[in-house]
Amino acid sequence: MAGFSKIKEIIWLGRGGQGAFTAAKLLGAAYTINDDGRYALAFPSFGPERRGAPVRAFTKLDTRPVADRSQTEKADYIVILDDTLYSPQLRELLKEDGIMIVNSKKDIDGALTFDAERTASEFRLPTVNSVMLGLLTGLSGIVTAENAVEAIKGYMPQKIQERNINALLRAVQEVAK
Repeated sequence: MAGFSKIKEIIWLGRGGQGAFTAAKLLGAAYTINDDGRYALAFPSFGPERRGAPVRAFTKLDTRPVADRSQTEKADYIVILDDTLYSPQLRELLKEDGIMIVNSKKDIDGALTFDAERTASEFRLPTVNSVMLGLLTGLSGIVTAENAVEAIKGYMPQKIQERNINALLRAVQEVAK
């Protein structure tokens, strides 16, 4: 179908200071980095801004300009950076074939779980956002690992780029196994 648009929507759940919004922006940058026919919108949603408070961020990706800043009602992916934010009701926000990815040491029914803390600490990172972006990259194919690396190079301070890139690439490898 000519002109058909199939938007991809991702919900990121984290706590203030964990980098959920940064991951949402990096995904959008990676999606648009080499293609003028791709559009992205990333935006946060939070109450009182304070470290540790629950934060939701959204990434919307499409082949048409994305102007809708409303919260996603049915997501292709939900990425949870802190498993204390998981609840079974979140499944209602997934599309029929949607996937939930949770940073957790425990198995969670209906979700793919990964110990992103372990990988982040291996690379001396205080947050798991790059690891979770890598997991999403490897599982979804929405963006390539190369484009995600370019987004990190374009948007993160140089002194932390290498550790974040290595953590992202390790996560992509983990899901490729």
